[in-house]
Amino acid sequence: MKKLIFFLTFISAISAVQAQEINWMSMNEALEAQKKEPRKIFVDAYTTWCGPCKLLDKNTFGNEDVASYINKHYYAVKFNAEGNEVVKYNDKVFKNPNYQADKKGRNSVHEFALAMGVNAYPTMVFFDEKGKFLSPLKGYLTPQKLEIFLKVFASNDYKNVTTEEDWKAYQENFESKFSG
Repeated sequence: MKKLIFFLTFISAISAVQAQEINWMSMNEALEAQKKEPRKIFVDAYTTWCGPCKLLDKNTFGNEDVASYINKHYYAVKFNAEGNEVVKYNDKVFKNPNYQADKKGRNSVHEFALAMGVNAYPTMVFFDEKGKFLSPLKGYLTPQKLEIFLKVFASNDYKNVTTEEDWKAYQENFESKFSG
């Protein structure tokens, strides 16, 4: 029995060390990477003070299935929607001119967050392989609720989902594979 407990503890420790993490990068890095190897971009627009953003990081982005899928199919961008990063997108430079480095809590909204249609936190945003804006997705989602969106964009099925009825049918036929 002691050997079995030791073995299970050992296997658990190995699994924890090998846990998948999302390979986050900046938007500028993702756009550069697309030039070499086209891939869709997944943006997590968050703020430092946002409770649901922290839950999304822990519960959803910390999920091995989510992390593995995002790493395989997307360039993953972690974007502070109230930060001071300079983003170069579509021949424009986006900044946060009213950013206050010493301010605690809420800060001014970044121009790029506004350009992506971010008006709630967290918001996840999808871009195609050429960096073209596809869609924002607002709010906290569990791994199972995020899965359908990750897959509809990665597979290009979104191109065939043009009506509310199409989306309803897609959801009804979708088979979730992500673990909880």
